[in-house]
Amino acid sequence: MAVMDHSPSDSNSDLEKKPYVDQIERRPSATAVENLNELSDPDAGKTPEERAVIDKKLMRRVDLWLIPWLCLLYLLSFLDRTNIGNARLAGMETDLKMKGHDYNNALTIFFVSYALAEPVTNVILKRLTPRVFFTAIILLWGLIMTLMGLVTNYSGLLVCRFFLGLAEAGLFPGLNYYLSCWYKRSELGLRAAVFFSAAALAGSFGGLLAAAIAKMDGIAGKNGWAWIFIIEGLATIFVGCFCWKMVFNWPDTATFLTPEDRLRLRRRLAEDKQSSTGEEYDKRHIVAALKDWKCWGYAFIYMGALCPLYAFSLFLPTILAGMGYSGTHAQLLSVPPYAVAAACTVAVGWIANRTGRRGLCNICTCLLAIVGFAMLLATRNPKIQYAGVFLGAAGIYPTIPNSLSWCSNNIEGVYKRGVIIGIVVGWGNLNGVVSSNIYLKTERPRYWTGHGTVLAYLVVCLLGGSIFMHFMLKRENKLGLSGKRDNMHAGKSEDEIWVAGDRRPDFIYTT
Repeated sequence: MAVMDHSPSDSNSDLEKKPYVDQIERRPSATAVENLNELSDPDAGKTPEERAVIDKKLMRRVDLWLIPWLCLLYLLSFLDRTNIGNARLAGMETDLKMKGHDYNNALTIFFVSYALAEPVTNVILKRLTPRVFFTAIILLWGLIMTLMGLVTNYSGLLVCRFFLGLAEAGLFPGLNYYLSCWYKRSELGLRAAVFFSAAALAGSFGGLLAAAIAKMDGIAGKNGWAWIFIIEGLATIFVGCFCWKMVFNWPDTATFLTPEDRLRLRRRLAEDKQSSTGEEYDKRHIVAALKDWKCWGYAFIYMGALCPLYAFSLFLPTILAGMGYSGTHAQLLSVPPYAVAAACTVAVGWIANRTGRRGLCNICTCLLAIVGFAMLLATRNPKIQYAGVFLGAAGIYPTIPNSLSWCSNNIEGVYKRGVIIGIVVGWGNLNGVVSSNIYLKTERPRYWTGHGTVLAYLVVCLLGGSIFMHFMLKRENKLGLSGKRDNMHAGKSEDEIWVAGDRRPDFIYTT
């Protein structure tokens, strides 16, 4: 017997759930969501206040183990995929005899392999286990990044960028799925925001690091841009060597927790009707994911966030150069906007967790980015443009973890959620192909096509998609609460109802 329970922080506080009991006795082989009544309680006899203190200490221990490490992994991945912009400022194009659209092609080929591989990576992760999967891909992309510093021609750069996309494809959807196996839905958003803030810090740290590494120009016969790739690639390999020890497959195998704490973690996930290990393979989850309109709604929203994100991170050094700055000065000017983006990402994550209004947070936040890119389009004054860069960063970065957490909150079924996250993230990243080709040398310093395209994505996809999803989910909640959905499972077997996941009368969607 299972009743869906949403924490007030990630559901709509003004909506009350109807009494509806899901009469499903799930087969052990069909799901990894555990029956709370079958798990012993290590805190039996303790008061609610005592339980709350124990739970707080438990989650602090989990946070301290998981979040800093995952932040480091994502920082390295974002640093390694975007440092090509810093290498461009350090003279890479001249040394590799790149002409015309060659730089844009080098960006594009990464996103082709990256986006095509992403939808299947969570399936591979579950088959290989997180420890094997994360360790393997980190060591692999670190090696590829190092080799990128040894290329001597444009063709070699393209090959490295293609395989870098394949190697990095599994990290972001994998980490989002992995977090969902440790935290309740109400806790996931803030953790996702903190770990994604590493992407903004990567941009900030990347500018400082690139400015320092570029001074190694000429050492061992290598140019400064090559050392950017080599040093950052070796750093990734070094971190990857520790990944096996730091990553535990699932909560019930985490040796950094006591047996009692592992049991407590399993119980709190069971209370939230979440799995600590993920469901076994069932192709019906894939079919259900593809048929769910929310999957494509969130994919539309996410493309509105990802195209601007990659345009911003890949071309910020180029945009700053177009304002009249160059070399180390341009690298250093890229640092403050990213620092602001990191702070805003965590702040919006906290607000969204407290209010449960993820759609409204998306709408309000992306308005900042719209104003920022409108400023970039409207003037050639470098000071006003630089202010627009800050607004762009503050409005783009927070919408990434907020949109994915919004998606995760509204999809029931661990396997289905993993598939949908893979589709949403993969489709969003495919729009990196667009980002790679809209900032044209011929339009320097105004970049009409680039700024205009980003503005269109922000208005139509991110803002428009978030408004559409917000009101559609409110409509679904009203229909459910009015009783009009009470007979939606009439004539279906218990197994079919289980596969339906969140499509049931008492599920309250986060709007």
